[in-house]
Amino acid sequence: MDIIAATRHGKVRGRVDGSIASYLGIPYAAAPFGVHRFRAPAPVEPWEGIRDALEFGPTAPQRPYRPPLDRLIPDVDIPGEECLNLNVWAPRTVGEPLPVLVWIHGGSLRNGSAAMPLYDGRAFARDGVVLVSINYRLGVEGFGVFPDAPDNRGLLDQIAALTWVRDNIAGFGGDPGCVTVCGESAGAISIAALLTSPRAAGLFHRAILQSGPPHTVTRDKGAGTVRAMAKALRVPATAEGFAGVDRERLLDAQDELVGRADPVSGGPGFHIVVDDDVVPADPPPPSVDLLLGCNREEYRLWFVPSGAVERVGRLTLRLALLKFGIPGRVARLYRAGRPDAKPGVILGEMATDLLLRGPLNRLADSRLGDSRSADSRPGDSRLGDSLPADSLPGDSRPGDSRPGGDSRPGRTFFYEFAWRSPVLGLGACHALEIGFVFDNLRHGEALSGPDAPQPLADAMHRAWVDFTTSGDPGWAAWDTRRPVRVFDHPGTSTVLAPRQEELRAWL
Repeated sequence: MDIIAATRHGKVRGRVDGSIASYLGIPYAAAPFGVHRFRAPAPVEPWEGIRDALEFGPTAPQRPYRPPLDRLIPDVDIPGEECLNLNVWAPRTVGEPLPVLVWIHGGSLRNGSAAMPLYDGRAFARDGVVLVSINYRLGVEGFGVFPDAPDNRGLLDQIAALTWVRDNIAGFGGDPGCVTVCGESAGAISIAALLTSPRAAGLFHRAILQSGPPHTVTRDKGAGTVRAMAKALRVPATAEGFAGVDRERLLDAQDELVGRADPVSGGPGFHIVVDDDVVPADPPPPSVDLLLGCNREEYRLWFVPSGAVERVGRLTLRLALLKFGIPGRVARLYRAGRPDAKPGVILGEMATDLLLRGPLNRLADSRLGDSRSADSRPGDSRLGDSLPADSLPGDSRPGDSRPGGDSRPGRTFFYEFAWRSPVLGLGACHALEIGFVFDNLRHGEALSGPDAPQPLADAMHRAWVDFTTSGDPGWAAWDTRRPVRVFDHPGTSTVLAPRQEELRAWL
């Protein structure tokens, strides 16, 4: 059955399936090609009549992941130029305005789309949350740094999508005053930038960062990828020069340069850059409530399918320590805690902590303000104490979210996803948690296998719904005890300051 909703640009026709209404492929900005290519997002032209929103819209130009990741994270390719579009899932009938969750996909700022089946928003709508998923420009189109084009265009796209949510979501049953942004990997890195961007002020009220810490680079470093592509293409390193290159040839050159790079082993890629406009050099601390965390064995997505975990020997490990400037004392500490582990595992564990767990812990600590006591530091006698779920005193209350405008730090809630997938020995790898968050295990089987535990999905999905609704995911907020909710099966528990000795070693 069809259903009609009104936006400021015109009416859209969605589809009802049971108690859920879905609206797919709604444009939130003009097609970023032709006169709009390499420009900031432009407004959508209004339309007459009713526009069909029954199928996913075009995806941002990209090349699929290279093998073997292409089988584990299959991309969706939908041709067309109107790639700045979004999707909405909502209950068919709505009384009071509902909380809104805006999903920003990951993919190293060069892959991914909101059309991936894994990101289906039905479970959130079923549980009283309006789910919005967005596309944004990727790769050189969205994050290439040019002297004659705005920086961070993909981030500007995300801000345009959030502006659309503010202006239109009430027509779909959502509350524009209760918006949470949520993203994984590059999506979480994007949200970390949005948290401090003056352009995004007031557009959301809570944030969830999954496996992605704050990360920006200078304009000069960010422009390095464009310079390398320009050399290969034999064109000037300008937006004008790149605009004259056939799009397929441009994608081929991009893939040749960055297609083999990954977040753990490094390599050329695309980054959010400090531009003192969208992303300030000296950002204020975000005051909204945060839910953040990562997976216990993030590195295994890249190290296991590629065989790197087996190929890395002692010599390779020593060279990697030199390349990344990792002190020998850090490596010795990790070896001591894993006496039987292969060098590839040691390197992967260090990479996970260096790139993800450590920065996220520091972000959480930075929000404690003056409440930190001088005698309660990482490494104290309470480290690793495990408590049953929900046994910590409730120092956070539903509804106390302090959205926007408050100079006090918001509350922080920390999680770790620890369930180990049996697929290819991936373990608790990067991106595994997404199917559990969306309560969509069927479409996450490439990573989790067919027998992923539904009770774990129930617990994790519920925590995300509760945080979006009230600002309280169900465990104590981060304080000097550093409580971490560990999502595992058969039991979920809260652990105080896990593995702080290793995290302290990086300081």
